[in-house]
Amino acid sequence: MVTISVREPHSLVIDDRQAQQPGPREVAIRVQRAGICGSDMHILHGSNPFVTYPRVIGHEFAGVVEALGAGVSSLAVGDHVVADPVISCGTCHPCRTGRSNVCAKLQVIGVHRDGGFRSVAVVPEANAVKVSPKLGLDVAALAEPLAVAANVLWRTECTKDDVVLIYGAGTVGITVLQVAKMRGARCIIADIDADRLERAKEFGADVVIHSREQSVAEVVAPELDDLGPSVVIDGAGIPSLLEEACRIAAPAGRIGLLGFSPAPCNISQQEIVRKELTLVGSRLNRRFIPEVVTWLESGALRPEAMVTQSFDARDARAAFDLVERHPERTLKVQLVFE
Repeated sequence: MVTISVREPHSLVIDDRQAQQPGPREVAIRVQRAGICGSDMHILHGSNPFVTYPRVIGHEFAGVVEALGAGVSSLAVGDHVVADPVISCGTCHPCRTGRSNVCAKLQVIGVHRDGGFRSVAVVPEANAVKVSPKLGLDVAALAEPLAVAANVLWRTECTKDDVVLIYGAGTVGITVLQVAKMRGARCIIADIDADRLERAKEFGADVVIHSREQSVAEVVAPELDDLGPSVVIDGAGIPSLLEEACRIAAPAGRIGLLGFSPAPCNISQQEIVRKELTLVGSRLNRRFIPEVVTWLESGALRPEAMVTQSFDARDARAAFDLVERHPERTLKVQLVFE
């Protein structure tokens, strides 16, 4: 089977390996579509602090169940499924309080254990979410990044009454935009790239800000009767943006952070206390994929246009090069496995 792995930082390997057989309570998925994520790029570059090498990467993937391990009861051979990459213990304090995405013994498929960039991927039964065969597997493979967006909007308690400012019109920002718009919120998105901002308009952004030419603070200041945005989402992962977010957020505002840069930033404790701001981190997703699948199946979300390019899995190097060199041309690049 075709397998795409990172042997060590900067070493992408494409080879053929024998397919793994599922163990007890595991399923083998014949992968058909798999999306390249920014975290896959970080693994390749050696900047993901959580990965162990060598690693078969890929955590956004969908396909068809090919084989069942002993004890599997919720799925059948031939079922269409999308993977939830979050594997949790179910017994630690975070798991007991419904926060399995920050499990004390967290494992992430494609990071801590081998992922979906291979013709046949084996995952725990609980991590294979059934989807309708009417839903394209290219769209199904978008469920994971959309679940990441759902998680940060849950953490920031976003509702239809909010004005949401999103930093970054890349994949993360566009997924947050779609879920926030589905909830009825007014959405503003800022980026330094004009082409990405045009794309954000197509996905429903109410206001776009070219932050190299416009002041984000000035554009958002009139929102909510001159209070500013009530929710700010950092989808760009740039630490310096947090200082601005605290300054321009409305009183009682909520700020959601999705990046994991170790670099420090200057924020004012006085500003946080004065406006009683809420700052939250958001990691992966808290079992939101089944709910996202219902949105996709019902048409409440229509993210098909996110898939900007697709490559045969054996051409993975070209796909990674495109993501690396021309981010302005890509939103979600998917690998096609046969």
